[in-house]
Amino acid sequence: MEEVDNIIIHSLRSIGCSIDESVESLHQFNTEVIVEAAVKCLRVISGLTELPTSLPPGMSARFRLGTTLAQALTDLGYRGEIGYQTFLYSNEADIRRVFMFLVDKLPRESGEAVEETLGASLLLQRAISAELARRLSGPWSPPYCKTNNLVLRGKPAGLVREGCSASHRFLARAVTMPTGCGDLSKKIPKEIKAYYSKDLPLVSHQPLHKHELAPSLLEKNAQEVTSQQEWEFEWNQQGLASRLTQQEYKARKKQRLQKRIADQLRQGVQRGEAAASGTADLMQLVNSMSDKGAATSKTKGSRFTHTEKLQFAQDAEKAAAQIGVEGPKAETEEELQKKREDEVQQLRDELGGLTSKLENLELDMKKFNANMQQMEEQIGLEKRKNKEKEEAYKVKKRTLDLLPDAENNIVKLQSVVDSSAQRLVNLASQWEKHRAPLIQQYREVKELNENRVSEAQKKLEEIRVLREKMKEVADETRAKDDLCKQLMSEYERMTKDVNRSAYTKRIMEIVGNIKRQKEDIEKVLIDTRSIQKEINQLTGKLDRTFTVTDEVIFRDAKKDEGVRKAYKYLAALNENCNLLIKTVEETGGILREIRDLEDQLENESHKKTTANLEKIQSDFNEMKKENSTLIAKLKGK
Repeated sequence: MEEVDNIIIHSLRSIGCSIDESVESLHQFNTEVIVEAAVKCLRVISGLTELPTSLPPGMSARFRLGTTLAQALTDLGYRGEIGYQTFLYSNEADIRRVFMFLVDKLPRESGEAVEETLGASLLLQRAISAELARRLSGPWSPPYCKTNNLVLRGKPAGLVREGCSASHRFLARAVTMPTGCGDLSKKIPKEIKAYYSKDLPLVSHQPLHKHELAPSLLEKNAQEVTSQQEWEFEWNQQGLASRLTQQEYKARKKQRLQKRIADQLRQGVQRGEAAASGTADLMQLVNSMSDKGAATSKTKGSRFTHTEKLQFAQDAEKAAAQIGVEGPKAETEEELQKKREDEVQQLRDELGGLTSKLENLELDMKKFNANMQQMEEQIGLEKRKNKEKEEAYKVKKRTLDLLPDAENNIVKLQSVVDSSAQRLVNLASQWEKHRAPLIQQYREVKELNENRVSEAQKKLEEIRVLREKMKEVADETRAKDDLCKQLMSEYERMTKDVNRSAYTKRIMEIVGNIKRQKEDIEKVLIDTRSIQKEINQLTGKLDRTFTVTDEVIFRDAKKDEGVRKAYKYLAALNENCNLLIKTVEETGGILREIRDLEDQLENESHKKTTANLEKIQSDFNEMKKENSTLIAKLKGK
C-alpha cells in the first residue's frame, strides 16, 4: 500500500492540495486534509466550485458538507458504501478506496489522455495571463518615485510604463460607421455608397485625439447593443401582442412620439403664452407639426405680416412727424397684446374648422375611391357578360339564317365536315411522317443529355467528396496546429529539472516487485495443488488397503478367535485414524478462522475506531452546546 499511497499523494499535490512534505501515507491524513483533497478533486473532475475547501465551524454544516461530497461521488459512479462518516470519521481503507477512485477520474496530462484542443482565444488568454504574471512579479512603485515615470524591468528591451502618467480621461466622441453593408438582401442607394467610400473618414480619424478612439468605439458598441436589446425586449413584450409587423409598429410608435412632443410643446406654449413674445409663431409651428393640412389652408394673416405692417406704419408715422403731419394715435401694449390674442384665437378656430373639413373631405375621398373601384369591377363583369351574350347571339343568328333551306344546308354542312375530316386525315398522315424522325431525334438528344447529366452529377459528387476531404484535412491540420501550439506552450511552462530516470526506475521496481509477488503466488498455488493431489492419492490408497485388509481378516475371523480380535482392533484403529484426520481438519479450519480474525482485528485497528468514537463524542457534545444556544436564543426572542 505504500506505493499506492505515494501515487495518490503525488496526484493530490499536482492539483494544488496543501499536503505537508512529511506526509508519506494516507494514515497521516486528518479530516481537514481529506475534505480539502476531495473537494479539489471534484472541482477538477466535474467543476463543482460551490463546495468549500475547508471545514465550516458548525457541526450541522459539516454534516451537510460530508453528505454533499458523498452524493457527488455517488453521482460520479462510486459503488462502495459512502456517507458523511467516510469524510468526518474516516478510516484508512475507505479513504484509500475513495481517493483511488478520484485519482482514476482525474484528467490525464499525458498524451494518452483526452487531448484538449485549444483555440486561439484560449491561447490568447494564456498569453495575457503569462504577461500579467510577469509584470506582477516585480515590485510596484508610485510614479512620483520614478524618473520620467519609467522603469526598466523584464527583458533588456522592455521599458514598461507604470503608474498613472499615461492614463487619460474616458472621453467618447460620436463616430459614424457604414450600416447595412453586410446585409446583401437590402439595397443601398448609390449616393450612400459613394458617401461611404469617398467622403466618410475612417473611424480611426474621426476622434480628435488618438486616446479617444477606444472610448468612442466602446461607447458606440455599447449604445448599439443596448438599443438592440431594448428593441428586442419591447418587441417581445408589446410588439408581438399588437399583431403588427415591425415596420407598422415602428411607424405607429413614431406617430405616437411626434404627437407626444407636439402636446408637450403646445402645453409649454400655453403656460408661457403671456410672457413669450413669439407665441403666435411657435403655436403655428406646433399646429403645423400636429396637423399637416394646416399648411395649405388660407389664413387672414400671420405674425410676420402684422409685424411688417406695424413696422411700415411706424416708419410712416415717423416720416409724417418729420414733415409736420400728425399721424394716427399709437395704441398701447395691452391693446396690441389683446389684438394678438384675438387674432390667434380666430386663427385657431379657423384652423380647427379647416382641419375638420379636410378630414371630412379625406373620408369622402376614401369612400369615393372605394365606390369607384367597386363600380369598375362591376363594369368589367358586365362587359364580360355582354361579350358572352354577343357570341351566343351570333351563333343563334347564323343558325336561324340556315333554317329556311335546311336540307341543302345540311348537305353542304355534311360535305364541309367530310372534307374537313379528309383534310384532318391527310394532315395526320403528314404529321406522322414528320413526327417519327423528330421523336427519334428527341430520344437521342434526351439520352445524350441524360448521359451528360449523369456524368456531371458524378463529377459534382466527386468534387463534393474532394471538398469534404479538403475540409476535413484542413480542420485536422488546424486542430494539429492548435495542439502543437498548446503542447509547445505547456512544454515551455514545464520545469526542465525533472529527473525522469528516477520515476522510470521507480516504476520498473514496482513492476519487478509485482512480477516477483506473482511468481511467489504461482509457486504457492503449485505446491498447494501437489500437496492436495498427494493427499488425495494417500486417502485413496488408505481406503483401498483398509477394504482389502477388512475382507481378508473378516474371512479368517469366522474360523480363528485371534483373527477376530485383530479385526476388532483394525476397526478401532480405522475409527481412531478417521477421528484424528477430522480433528486435524477442524484444527486447520480453526487456525484459518484465527488468522481471519487477526486480519479483521488488524483492519479494525487501522480504522481508528477509538479515535473516531472520541471524536464522535466530542462532536456530539458540541452539537448539544449548539442546540442549547439556539434554544436559549429562541426563548430570549
